[in-house]
Amino acid sequence: MGLGPRLDLRQSQSLVMTPQLQQAIRLLALSNLEVETFLAEEIEKNPLLEGGPADEGDLPTEGPVPVEAEPVADLSEPKPDDADFSEDIFHHDGASDGAGANSGSAGEDGIDFDSFAGAAETLTDHLIAQAGEVLIGVALSIATVLIDAIDESGYLTTPVLETARRLGVPLGEVEAVLTVIQGFEPTGVGARTLSECLSLQAQEADRYDPCMKTLLDNLELLAGGKIAHLQRLCGVDDEDMTDMIRELRSYDPKPGLRFGSARVETVTPDLFVNRTAKGWRVEINSATLPRVLVNRRYHAELTSSANDRASKAWLSDALASATWLIKALDQRQRTIIKVATEIVKAQEGFFLHGVAHLKPLTLRTVADAVSLHESTVSRVTSNKYLSCPRGTFELKYFFTSGIGSSDGGEASSALAVKAAIKTLISAEAADAILSDDTLVDLLREKGFDIARRTVAKYREALGLGSSVQRRRARAIETKAA
Repeated sequence: MGLGPRLDLRQSQSLVMTPQLQQAIRLLALSNLEVETFLAEEIEKNPLLEGGPADEGDLPTEGPVPVEAEPVADLSEPKPDDADFSEDIFHHDGASDGAGANSGSAGEDGIDFDSFAGAAETLTDHLIAQAGEVLIGVALSIATVLIDAIDESGYLTTPVLETARRLGVPLGEVEAVLTVIQGFEPTGVGARTLSECLSLQAQEADRYDPCMKTLLDNLELLAGGKIAHLQRLCGVDDEDMTDMIRELRSYDPKPGLRFGSARVETVTPDLFVNRTAKGWRVEINSATLPRVLVNRRYHAELTSSANDRASKAWLSDALASATWLIKALDQRQRTIIKVATEIVKAQEGFFLHGVAHLKPLTLRTVADAVSLHESTVSRVTSNKYLSCPRGTFELKYFFTSGIGSSDGGEASSALAVKAAIKTLISAEAADAILSDDTLVDLLREKGFDIARRTVAKYREALGLGSSVQRRRARAIETKAA
Protein backbone atom coordinates (compact mmCIF):
# COMPACT_ATOMS: atom_id res chain seq x y z
CA MET A 1 0.00 0.00 0.00
CA GLY A 2 1.56 3.26 -1.11
CA LEU A 3 1.98 6.24 1.14
CA GLY A 4 0.81 9.59 -0.08
CA PRO A 5 -2.01 12.14 0.05
CA ARG A 6 -5.45 10.94 -0.94
CA LEU A 7 -9.00 12.32 -0.98
CA ASP A 8 -11.81 10.27 0.62
CA LEU A 9 -15.53 11.02 0.69
CA ARG A 10 -17.36 9.70 3.75
CA GLN A 11 -20.95 10.01 4.88
CA SER A 12 -21.96 9.93 8.55
CA GLN A 13 -24.86 10.93 10.77
CA SER A 14 -24.64 13.02 13.92
CA LEU A 15 -27.07 14.80 16.19
CA VAL A 16 -26.39 18.52 16.45
CA MET A 17 -28.35 20.68 18.87
CA THR A 18 -28.87 24.13 17.42
CA PRO A 19 -29.00 27.15 19.74
CA GLN A 20 -32.74 27.37 19.08
CA LEU A 21 -33.28 23.76 20.13
CA GLN A 22 -31.17 24.28 23.25
CA GLN A 23 -33.31 27.33 24.07
CA ALA A 24 -36.55 25.36 23.64
CA ILE A 25 -35.27 22.58 25.92
CA ARG A 26 -34.20 25.11 28.52
CA LEU A 27 -37.64 26.78 28.47
CA LEU A 28 -39.34 23.46 29.21
CA ALA A 29 -37.46 23.05 32.48
CA LEU A 30 -38.21 26.59 33.73
CA SER A 31 -41.14 27.52 35.94
CA ASN A 32 -43.44 30.35 34.87
CA LEU A 33 -41.66 32.84 37.13
CA GLU A 34 -38.28 31.77 35.75
CA VAL A 35 -39.63 32.18 32.21
CA GLU A 36 -40.65 35.72 33.13
CA THR A 37 -37.06 36.51 34.14
CA PHE A 38 -35.74 34.83 31.00
CA LEU A 39 -38.06 36.87 28.77
CA ALA A 40 -36.99 40.09 30.46
CA GLU A 41 -33.39 39.28 29.54
CA GLU A 42 -34.33 38.43 25.95
CA ILE A 43 -36.35 41.64 25.57
CA GLU A 44 -33.35 43.62 26.77
CA LYS A 45 -31.08 41.94 24.20
CA ASN A 46 -33.45 41.95 21.22
CA PRO A 47 -34.94 45.34 20.21
CA LEU A 48 -37.64 43.63 18.15
CA LEU A 49 -39.18 42.01 21.23
CA GLU A 50 -41.62 43.93 23.39
CA GLY A 51 -43.19 43.01 26.68
CA GLY A 52 -46.49 44.03 28.19
CA PRO A 53 -49.84 44.99 26.61
CA ALA A 54 -49.88 47.09 23.45
CA ASP A 55 -52.32 49.89 22.66
CA GLU A 56 -54.81 49.28 19.88
CA GLY A 57 -53.33 52.06 17.78
CA ASP A 58 -49.79 50.79 18.04
CA LEU A 59 -50.20 47.08 17.37
CA PRO A 60 -47.27 45.37 15.66
CA THR A 61 -47.92 43.18 12.65
CA GLU A 62 -47.44 40.09 14.80
CA GLY A 63 -49.64 40.09 17.89
CA PRO A 64 -49.23 38.54 21.31
CA VAL A 65 -48.02 35.00 21.52
CA PRO A 66 -50.48 32.65 23.18
CA VAL A 67 -48.86 32.90 26.61
CA GLU A 68 -52.10 34.19 28.07
CA ALA A 69 -54.52 32.06 26.11
CA GLU A 70 -54.07 28.47 27.13
CA PRO A 71 -56.15 25.46 26.14
CA VAL A 72 -58.80 24.02 28.38
CA ALA A 73 -58.52 20.27 28.81
CA ASP A 74 -61.64 18.37 29.80
CA LEU A 75 -61.02 14.73 30.61
CA SER A 76 -64.46 13.90 29.28
CA GLU A 77 -63.29 15.15 25.89
CA PRO A 78 -59.47 15.06 26.04
CA LYS A 79 -58.34 17.21 23.12
CA PRO A 80 -55.53 19.36 24.55
CA ASP A 81 -54.26 20.37 21.14
CA ASP A 82 -57.64 21.60 19.86
CA ALA A 83 -57.37 24.77 21.90
CA ASP A 84 -59.59 27.81 21.78
CA PHE A 85 -57.24 30.76 22.02
CA SER A 86 -59.98 33.32 22.47
CA GLU A 87 -58.75 36.22 24.59
CA ASP A 88 -62.24 36.78 25.91
CA ILE A 89 -62.13 33.41 27.65
CA PHE A 90 -58.58 33.16 28.92
CA HIS A 91 -57.30 36.73 29.06
CA HIS A 92 -55.44 37.63 32.27
CA ASP A 93 -53.56 40.90 32.58
CA GLY A 94 -52.53 40.70 36.21
CA ALA A 95 -52.19 38.58 39.29
CA SER A 96 -55.69 39.42 40.43
CA ASP A 97 -57.15 37.91 37.27
CA GLY A 98 -55.24 34.71 37.79
CA ALA A 99 -56.28 34.60 41.41
CA GLY A 100 -59.86 34.13 40.39
CA ALA A 101 -58.93 30.72 39.03
CA ASN A 102 -58.23 29.30 42.48
CA SER A 103 -54.78 30.75 43.07
CA GLY A 104 -55.57 31.34 46.72
CA SER A 105 -54.33 34.94 46.70
CA ALA A 106 -57.78 36.51 46.65
CA GLY A 107 -61.11 35.11 47.62
CA GLU A 108 -64.71 36.20 47.55
CA ASP A 109 -64.00 38.94 50.06
CA GLY A 110 -61.47 40.69 47.83
CA ILE A 111 -57.73 41.17 47.94
CA ASP A 112 -55.66 39.31 50.49
CA PHE A 113 -53.75 42.18 52.08
CA ASP A 114 -51.68 39.77 54.16
CA SER A 115 -49.69 39.02 51.02
CA PHE A 116 -48.47 42.62 51.04
CA ALA A 117 -47.44 42.58 54.69
CA GLY A 118 -43.91 43.59 55.59
CA ALA A 119 -41.33 41.09 56.76
CA ALA A 120 -41.82 39.95 60.36
CA GLU A 121 -39.18 40.79 62.96
CA THR A 122 -36.52 38.10 63.05
CA LEU A 123 -35.06 36.57 66.20
CA THR A 124 -31.71 38.21 65.43
CA ASP A 125 -33.30 41.66 65.14
CA HIS A 126 -35.17 41.11 68.38
CA LEU A 127 -32.04 40.11 70.30
CA ILE A 128 -29.84 42.85 68.82
CA ALA A 129 -32.40 45.46 69.88
CA GLN A 130 -32.33 44.16 73.47
CA ALA A 131 -28.54 44.02 73.50
CA GLY A 132 -28.35 47.65 72.39
CA GLU A 133 -30.40 48.67 75.40
CA VAL A 134 -28.17 47.10 78.08
CA LEU A 135 -24.68 46.69 76.57
CA ILE A 136 -22.08 49.07 75.18
CA GLY A 137 -18.56 48.95 73.76
CA VAL A 138 -16.72 45.63 73.68
CA ALA A 139 -19.59 43.82 75.43
CA LEU A 140 -22.00 44.90 72.68
CA SER A 141 -19.55 43.72 70.02
CA ILE A 142 -19.26 40.33 71.71
CA ALA A 143 -23.06 40.12 71.99
CA THR A 144 -23.44 40.83 68.28
CA VAL A 145 -21.13 37.93 67.41
CA LEU A 146 -22.90 35.56 69.82
CA ILE A 147 -26.36 36.54 68.58
CA ASP A 148 -25.24 35.93 65.01
CA ALA A 149 -24.37 32.36 66.06
CA ILE A 150 -27.85 31.68 67.50
CA ASP A 151 -29.98 29.54 65.17
CA GLU A 152 -33.66 30.04 64.39
CA SER A 153 -34.67 27.73 67.26
CA GLY A 154 -32.83 29.97 69.73
CA TYR A 155 -29.76 27.80 70.43
CA LEU A 156 -26.13 28.97 70.40
CA THR A 157 -24.34 26.95 67.73
CA THR A 158 -20.76 28.12 68.29
CA PRO A 159 -18.74 27.20 71.42
CA VAL A 160 -17.97 30.22 73.61
CA LEU A 161 -14.28 29.23 73.71
CA GLU A 162 -14.11 29.42 69.92
CA THR A 163 -15.77 32.86 70.01
CA ALA A 164 -13.31 34.07 72.66
CA ARG A 165 -10.32 32.93 70.62
CA ARG A 166 -11.67 34.46 67.42
CA LEU A 167 -12.30 37.83 69.09
CA GLY A 168 -9.13 37.73 71.18
CA VAL A 169 -10.93 38.37 74.46
CA PRO A 170 -10.94 36.46 77.76
CA LEU A 171 -13.32 33.52 77.97
CA GLY A 172 -14.88 35.00 81.11
CA GLU A 173 -16.00 38.12 79.20
CA VAL A 174 -17.74 36.03 76.53
CA GLU A 175 -19.46 33.88 79.15
CA ALA A 176 -20.60 37.01 81.03
CA VAL A 177 -22.13 38.46 77.85
CA LEU A 178 -23.81 35.12 77.10
CA THR A 179 -25.37 35.19 80.57
CA VAL A 180 -26.84 38.60 79.74
CA ILE A 181 -28.22 37.30 76.42
CA GLN A 182 -29.78 34.32 78.20
CA GLY A 183 -31.79 36.83 80.21
CA PHE A 184 -33.35 38.28 77.06
CA GLU A 185 -36.79 37.54 75.69
CA PRO A 186 -37.82 34.89 74.73
CA THR A 187 -36.78 32.99 77.84
CA GLY A 188 -34.48 30.10 77.00
CA VAL A 189 -32.73 31.80 74.09
CA GLY A 190 -28.94 31.46 73.90
CA ALA A 191 -28.94 28.00 75.46
CA ARG A 192 -26.43 25.43 74.25
CA THR A 193 -28.46 22.34 75.09
CA LEU A 194 -32.09 21.41 75.60
CA SER A 195 -31.43 20.94 79.30
CA GLU A 196 -29.99 24.47 79.59
CA CYS A 197 -32.90 25.93 77.60
CA LEU A 198 -35.49 24.35 79.88
CA SER A 199 -33.44 25.25 82.97
CA LEU A 200 -33.55 28.93 82.01
CA GLN A 201 -37.32 28.73 81.72
CA ALA A 202 -37.59 26.90 85.05
CA GLN A 203 -35.52 29.64 86.69
CA GLU A 204 -37.78 32.28 85.15
CA ALA A 205 -40.81 30.45 86.57
CA ASP A 206 -39.08 30.09 89.99
CA ARG A 207 -39.34 26.29 89.75
CA TYR A 208 -35.62 25.49 89.51
CA ASP A 209 -35.25 23.58 92.76
CA PRO A 210 -32.83 20.63 93.26
CA CYS A 211 -35.48 18.12 92.19
CA MET A 212 -36.21 19.97 88.94
CA LYS A 213 -32.47 20.34 88.32
CA THR A 214 -32.03 16.58 88.65
CA LEU A 215 -34.92 16.01 86.27
CA LEU A 216 -33.43 18.39 83.69
CA ASP A 217 -30.00 16.79 84.05
CA ASN A 218 -31.50 13.40 83.19
CA LEU A 219 -33.83 14.16 80.29
CA GLU A 220 -32.69 11.00 78.51
CA LEU A 221 -34.39 8.94 81.22
CA LEU A 222 -37.62 10.87 80.70
CA ALA A 223 -37.41 10.36 76.94
CA GLY A 224 -36.87 6.63 77.51
CA GLY A 225 -39.94 6.38 79.73
CA LYS A 226 -37.88 5.35 82.79
CA ILE A 227 -40.11 7.27 85.19
CA ALA A 228 -39.51 5.04 88.23
CA HIS A 229 -35.73 5.39 87.94
CA LEU A 230 -36.04 9.14 87.46
CA GLN A 231 -38.36 9.41 90.43
CA ARG A 232 -35.81 7.68 92.68
CA LEU A 233 -33.04 10.06 91.50
CA CYS A 234 -35.19 13.12 92.18
CA GLY A 235 -36.36 11.79 95.53
CA VAL A 236 -40.01 12.68 95.00
CA ASP A 237 -43.31 10.81 95.21
CA ASP A 238 -45.74 10.07 92.35
CA GLU A 239 -47.69 13.30 92.79
CA ASP A 240 -44.59 15.50 92.74
CA MET A 241 -43.16 13.68 89.73
CA THR A 242 -46.42 14.13 87.81
CA ASP A 243 -46.44 17.83 88.70
CA MET A 244 -42.83 18.28 87.56
CA ILE A 245 -43.51 16.57 84.22
CA ARG A 246 -46.61 18.72 83.72
CA GLU A 247 -44.53 21.83 84.44
CA LEU A 248 -41.86 20.71 82.01
CA ARG A 249 -44.44 20.17 79.27
CA SER A 250 -45.46 23.82 79.55
CA TYR A 251 -41.97 25.02 78.54
CA ASP A 252 -40.92 25.81 74.98
CA PRO A 253 -38.01 23.64 73.76
CA LYS A 254 -37.48 25.94 70.74
CA PRO A 255 -38.18 29.48 71.92
CA GLY A 256 -36.65 31.12 68.87
CA LEU A 257 -39.31 29.76 66.53
CA ARG A 258 -41.73 32.41 67.76
CA PHE A 259 -39.90 34.75 65.42
CA GLY A 260 -39.44 34.49 61.67
CA SER A 261 -35.93 33.83 60.37
CA ALA A 262 -36.98 35.20 57.00
CA ARG A 263 -40.15 35.93 55.09
CA VAL A 264 -41.65 32.73 53.76
CA GLU A 265 -42.17 32.91 50.02
CA THR A 266 -45.50 31.59 48.81
CA VAL A 267 -45.32 29.04 46.03
CA THR A 268 -46.85 30.44 42.86
CA PRO A 269 -48.62 27.73 40.86
CA ASP A 270 -47.81 27.31 37.18
CA LEU A 271 -51.08 25.50 36.47
CA PHE A 272 -54.67 25.59 37.66
CA VAL A 273 -56.86 22.47 37.81
CA ASN A 274 -60.58 22.84 38.41
CA ARG A 275 -63.54 20.53 38.00
CA THR A 276 -66.27 21.56 35.57
CA ALA A 277 -69.50 19.99 34.40
CA LYS A 278 -67.61 18.46 31.47
CA GLY A 279 -64.63 17.15 33.42
CA TRP A 280 -61.33 18.55 34.67
CA ARG A 281 -60.06 21.83 33.28
CA VAL A 282 -56.30 22.34 33.14
CA GLU A 283 -54.89 25.76 32.27
CA ILE A 284 -51.66 27.74 32.54
CA ASN A 285 -51.45 30.46 35.19
CA SER A 286 -51.22 33.27 32.64
CA ALA A 287 -50.90 35.92 35.35
CA THR A 288 -47.29 34.84 35.90
CA LEU A 289 -46.32 35.17 32.23
CA PRO A 290 -45.89 38.50 30.45
CA ARG A 291 -47.28 39.23 27.00
CA VAL A 292 -44.53 39.08 24.38
CA LEU A 293 -44.72 40.84 21.02
CA VAL A 294 -42.64 40.95 17.87
CA ASN A 295 -42.57 44.54 16.64
CA ARG A 296 -42.42 44.09 12.86
CA ARG A 297 -43.13 47.77 12.31
CA TYR A 298 -39.94 48.69 14.14
CA HIS A 299 -38.12 46.01 12.15
CA ALA A 300 -39.33 47.58 8.91
CA GLU A 301 -38.21 51.03 10.03
CA LEU A 302 -34.75 49.82 11.01
CA THR A 303 -34.38 47.82 7.80
CA SER A 304 -35.26 50.81 5.61
CA SER A 305 -32.63 52.92 7.33
CA ALA A 306 -29.91 50.25 7.28
CA ASN A 307 -27.32 51.07 4.60
CA ASP A 308 -24.89 48.19 4.94
CA ARG A 309 -25.22 44.45 4.55
CA ALA A 310 -24.02 43.68 8.09
CA SER A 311 -26.79 45.76 9.69
CA LYS A 312 -29.47 44.12 7.54
CA ALA A 313 -28.09 40.67 8.38
CA TRP A 314 -28.15 41.50 12.10
CA LEU A 315 -31.78 42.68 11.88
CA SER A 316 -32.72 39.52 10.00
CA ASP A 317 -31.13 37.38 12.72
CA ALA A 318 -32.90 39.39 15.43
CA LEU A 319 -36.26 38.86 13.72
CA ALA A 320 -35.63 35.14 13.29
CA SER A 321 -34.61 34.83 16.95
CA ALA A 322 -37.70 36.70 18.15
CA THR A 323 -40.01 34.63 15.96
CA TRP A 324 -38.43 31.41 17.14
CA LEU A 325 -38.76 32.45 20.79
CA ILE A 326 -42.49 33.03 20.36
CA LYS A 327 -42.95 29.65 18.72
CA ALA A 328 -40.88 27.99 21.47
CA LEU A 329 -43.04 29.62 24.16
CA ASP A 330 -46.21 28.44 22.45
CA GLN A 331 -44.87 24.90 22.12
CA ARG A 332 -43.70 24.94 25.76
CA GLN A 333 -47.16 25.74 27.03
CA ARG A 334 -48.89 23.25 24.77
CA THR A 335 -46.49 20.57 26.00
CA ILE A 336 -47.04 21.47 29.66
CA ILE A 337 -50.80 21.37 29.19
CA LYS A 338 -50.57 18.00 27.44
CA VAL A 339 -48.45 16.44 30.20
CA ALA A 340 -50.47 17.98 33.05
CA THR A 341 -53.71 16.78 31.49
CA GLU A 342 -52.41 13.22 31.37
CA ILE A 343 -51.28 13.45 35.02
CA VAL A 344 -54.72 14.65 36.09
CA LYS A 345 -56.34 11.89 34.06
CA ALA A 346 -54.11 9.23 35.63
CA GLN A 347 -54.56 10.57 39.18
CA GLU A 348 -58.23 11.53 39.01
CA GLY A 349 -58.85 9.51 42.18
CA PHE A 350 -56.58 11.85 44.10
CA PHE A 351 -58.36 14.98 42.88
CA LEU A 352 -61.73 13.45 43.78
CA HIS A 353 -60.97 11.64 47.05
CA GLY A 354 -57.47 12.53 48.32
CA VAL A 355 -54.02 11.04 48.81
CA ALA A 356 -55.30 7.57 49.70
CA HIS A 357 -56.37 7.20 46.08
CA LEU A 358 -53.05 8.08 44.46
CA LYS A 359 -51.97 5.47 41.91
CA PRO A 360 -48.44 4.40 40.99
CA LEU A 361 -47.24 6.58 38.11
CA THR A 362 -43.93 6.85 36.27
CA LEU A 363 -42.46 9.30 33.79
CA ARG A 364 -42.39 6.52 31.21
CA THR A 365 -46.14 5.91 31.55
CA VAL A 366 -46.96 9.57 30.93
CA ALA A 367 -44.39 9.86 28.14
CA ASP A 368 -45.90 6.91 26.29
CA ALA A 369 -49.43 8.27 26.74
CA VAL A 370 -48.63 11.71 25.25
CA SER A 371 -46.07 10.49 22.68
CA LEU A 372 -43.14 12.40 24.15
CA HIS A 373 -39.68 11.36 25.26
CA GLU A 374 -39.28 10.52 28.93
CA SER A 375 -36.64 13.23 29.35
CA THR A 376 -39.11 15.80 27.98
CA VAL A 377 -41.72 14.80 30.57
CA SER A 378 -39.03 15.04 33.26
CA ARG A 379 -38.22 18.62 32.21
CA VAL A 380 -41.88 19.58 32.03
CA THR A 381 -42.58 18.36 35.56
CA SER A 382 -39.46 19.88 37.14
CA ASN A 383 -39.92 22.89 39.42
CA LYS A 384 -43.57 23.38 38.46
CA TYR A 385 -46.58 23.49 40.74
CA LEU A 386 -50.24 22.70 40.23
CA SER A 387 -53.05 24.39 42.15
CA CYS A 388 -56.28 22.46 42.66
CA PRO A 389 -59.12 22.48 45.22
CA ARG A 390 -57.02 20.19 47.46
CA GLY A 391 -54.07 22.59 47.56
CA THR A 392 -50.86 23.29 45.66
CA PHE A 393 -48.62 20.38 44.69
CA GLU A 394 -45.42 19.96 42.72
CA LEU A 395 -45.99 17.96 39.55
CA LYS A 396 -43.34 15.48 40.73
CA TYR A 397 -45.63 14.71 43.68
CA PHE A 398 -47.91 12.67 41.44
CA PHE A 399 -45.16 10.25 40.39
CA THR A 400 -44.98 7.56 43.04
CA SER A 401 -43.77 3.99 43.31
CA GLY A 402 -46.25 1.16 43.52
CA ILE A 403 -47.20 -1.35 46.21
CA GLY A 404 -48.76 -4.63 45.12
CA SER A 405 -52.38 -5.45 45.88
CA SER A 406 -53.10 -8.28 48.32
CA ASP A 407 -56.08 -9.41 46.25
CA GLY A 408 -54.30 -9.33 42.90
CA GLY A 409 -55.95 -6.08 41.86
CA GLU A 410 -54.44 -2.76 40.85
CA ALA A 411 -51.26 -1.64 42.65
CA SER A 412 -51.37 1.26 45.12
CA SER A 413 -49.20 4.35 45.48
CA ALA A 414 -46.53 4.44 48.18
CA LEU A 415 -48.00 7.77 49.32
CA ALA A 416 -51.39 6.11 49.73
CA VAL A 417 -49.78 3.40 51.89
CA LYS A 418 -48.06 6.03 54.04
CA ALA A 419 -51.37 7.82 54.48
CA ALA A 420 -52.99 4.56 55.58
CA ILE A 421 -50.19 3.88 58.11
CA LYS A 422 -50.52 7.38 59.54
CA THR A 423 -54.29 6.99 59.86
CA LEU A 424 -54.00 3.64 61.64
CA ILE A 425 -51.42 4.88 64.14
CA SER A 426 -53.35 8.11 64.79
CA ALA A 427 -56.43 6.07 65.69
CA GLU A 428 -54.69 3.51 67.93
CA ALA A 429 -55.77 3.34 71.55
CA ALA A 430 -53.33 4.08 74.37
CA ASP A 431 -53.71 0.54 75.69
CA ALA A 432 -53.55 -1.09 72.22
CA ILE A 433 -50.45 0.23 70.46
CA LEU A 434 -50.07 -1.36 67.02
CA SER A 435 -46.88 -3.27 66.27
CA ASP A 436 -45.41 -3.32 62.77
CA ASP A 437 -46.65 -6.89 62.33
CA THR A 438 -50.16 -5.81 63.27
CA LEU A 439 -49.91 -2.91 60.84
CA VAL A 440 -48.96 -5.35 58.08
CA ASP A 441 -52.10 -7.40 58.78
CA LEU A 442 -54.36 -4.34 58.90
CA LEU A 443 -52.88 -2.97 55.68
CA ARG A 444 -53.42 -6.28 53.91
CA GLU A 445 -57.05 -6.12 54.97
CA LYS A 446 -57.17 -2.76 53.20
CA GLY A 447 -55.68 -4.32 50.07
CA PHE A 448 -52.00 -3.36 50.49
CA ASP A 449 -49.56 -6.24 50.04
CA ILE A 450 -46.58 -4.90 51.99
CA ALA A 451 -43.66 -6.38 53.91
CA ARG A 452 -42.93 -5.60 57.55
CA ARG A 453 -39.61 -3.91 56.75
CA THR A 454 -41.41 -1.63 54.30
CA VAL A 455 -43.94 -0.69 56.95
CA ALA A 456 -41.08 0.17 59.32
CA LYS A 457 -39.38 2.26 56.62
CA TYR A 458 -42.54 4.20 55.80
CA ARG A 459 -43.37 4.67 59.49
CA GLU A 460 -39.92 6.13 60.17
CA ALA A 461 -40.21 8.36 57.10
CA LEU A 462 -43.42 9.76 58.60
CA GLY A 463 -41.58 10.55 61.84
CA LEU A 464 -43.56 7.95 63.80
CA GLY A 465 -41.77 5.95 66.47
CA SER A 466 -41.83 2.20 66.98
CA SER A 467 -44.57 0.57 69.03
CA VAL A 468 -42.26 0.58 72.08
CA GLN A 469 -41.48 4.29 71.69
CA ARG A 470 -45.14 5.18 71.17
CA ARG A 471 -46.17 3.13 74.21
CA ARG A 472 -43.63 5.00 76.37
CA ALA A 473 -44.78 8.35 75.01
CA ARG A 474 -48.42 7.51 75.79
CA ALA A 475 -47.46 6.48 79.30
CA ILE A 476 -45.74 9.84 79.87
CA GLU A 477 -48.74 11.71 78.45
CA THR A 478 -51.11 9.75 80.66
CA LYS A 479 -49.01 10.37 83.76
CA ALA A 480 -48.76 14.11 83.04
CA ALA A 481 -52.45 14.49 82.19
